[in-house]
Amino acid sequence: MSTAFWISAAGLTVLVIGLFAARTDVAQARGLHKVVALTNVCFAIPLAAFGAEHLSGAIPMNMVPSYMPWRSFWLYFVGLALIAASLSIATKILVRWSGLLFGLMMFLFVAMLHLPGAIASGSRIVWTVVFREVSFGAAGWVLAGIAMGGLGGPGKSLIGAGRVLIAITAIFFGVQHFLHPLALPGVPLVKLMPTWVPAREVIDYLTGALLIVAGVCFLLGPKTRVAATYLGAWIVLLVLVIYGPVLIGALADPSEAVKIEGLNYFADTLLFGGTILSLARAMTPSD
Repeated sequence: MSTAFWISAAGLTVLVIGLFAARTDVAQARGLHKVVALTNVCFAIPLAAFGAEHLSGAIPMNMVPSYMPWRSFWLYFVGLALIAASLSIATKILVRWSGLLFGLMMFLFVAMLHLPGAIASGSRIVWTVVFREVSFGAAGWVLAGIAMGGLGGPGKSLIGAGRVLIAITAIFFGVQHFLHPLALPGVPLVKLMPTWVPAREVIDYLTGALLIVAGVCFLLGPKTRVAATYLGAWIVLLVLVIYGPVLIGALADPSEAVKIEGLNYFADTLLFGGTILSLARAMTPSD
């Protein structure tokens, strides 16, 4: 079986598991809060996909620093860790540990891999990856903080730290949308929006504005829950109406590399949506 098959199978499996686990929360929620109820599902699906990608051997060896011993072992270990974290977060079992350890792993990746590369190259894309990975790790800590009792419990400091890091990332991404208004929205990397998308620049400018406004709200405090709910719902909508068709087109391509790229873009942006929604889940209705 191909790598794209295993990535897809892992994501779909966790989708089913996560939807079953979230069925009560979704049924009780109203309006956009139904999207917030799917926070863990949005977060867990990409982790399963990335875990399957590691286990399939598709991740190049140079992603492991040359000074690390047993380099092949670490590739597969990370794959297993991602699968375990995805199942934990999807089912809401032991999230205080899976969220905490996932966040720590992402921060280690930034310190060991991405940040040195960004400093050396100065590349916009590499810096975007740095902020993206930081926000993913921060959201892991937010989810762990929620599992520890939220803002009224011992997880308050984790939520506070995650909130600041996610805010900085949102503002950085928002500025990037204004500087590069034809990039795929959400996580502004290399790939451009397809020409079939109407009003492409308008979508990027709107996404950028939402990111900046929400980021400021996250930093300053007021309306954090409302801002995270609307921005998270917008990102998930983009995943469905733009990244979904892009993914279908990629999967129809005979090239395995194109398939994997489409899956990665879809999973990255869905995970960023889950990252924003984690703040909505963490805040009280008055925040």
